[in-house]
Amino acid sequence: MTKQVVITGATQGIGRITAIELAKKGMKIAIVVRDAERGRAVAEEIGAGTEVFVADLSSTAEVKRVAKEILAKHDTIDVLINNAGALNMKRETTKEGYEKTFAANHLAYFILTNELLPALKKAPKARIVNVASGIHHRGEMRFDDLMGEKRFSGIDAYAQSKLANILFTAGLARRLEGTTVTANALHPGAIASGFARNNKGLVGFGWRLLSPFLLSNESGAKTSIFLASDPSVEGVSGKYFEKCAERKPSRRARDMDAAKRLWAISEELVAK
Repeated sequence: MTKQVVITGATQGIGRITAIELAKKGMKIAIVVRDAERGRAVAEEIGAGTEVFVADLSSTAEVKRVAKEILAKHDTIDVLINNAGALNMKRETTKEGYEKTFAANHLAYFILTNELLPALKKAPKARIVNVASGIHHRGEMRFDDLMGEKRFSGIDAYAQSKLANILFTAGLARRLEGTTVTANALHPGAIASGFARNNKGLVGFGWRLLSPFLLSNESGAKTSIFLASDPSVEGVSGKYFEKCAERKPSRRARDMDAAKRLWAISEELVAK
């Protein structure tokens, strides 16, 4: 039986490579992209039958809309890969008023996953793969200032969002116990992709300067592909991986009280 994959942020970087390689394994691919034209171009590269869904994943309303569109076409989903992410050095807010990094990197994962869960639960053995980052070790959940209104640092906001990815994965795995769905998070490594180049000044320049010393997209995609398809992780859930091996995340990432608090706050935010 052909497996159906949904992956966000697949127009470049590790998302693109992940989609291409999973298609080579015989899986059907649906990509969620912000730019329809780029999405169509990548869909042609991935292969026949690749579907393109368009949404700005920093908008909670857009994520909910695109989830409905996906469910209208697929009543069963075997793999969901939350891959799209952003680093914004300047504080910006979404149309809903949320800080953009937190919205795109955490709330999008939270909404899309929960909206698609009915279809994931219909699969014989579904997998949810959340792309986090090793920078979560620097992260701290600032529950009194999640949106960076009192104090904002682009790097700190990004680190917080990646810590949120792992806490969300842990909380999700607990809620999925007794089902056929697993959820795991991963650090892809420092990748030489288009990531962070949307920023002007020193950050964008520095990322371009470092590119020759960073991992290739092919190397960075390996753990996502592994978690999405390898038989050895069947039934494994709530774990954090790097280089296709389980790793221990930071102490803060293992705080289940924080995971529960984040879940409750996220539910309140996305209900608005």
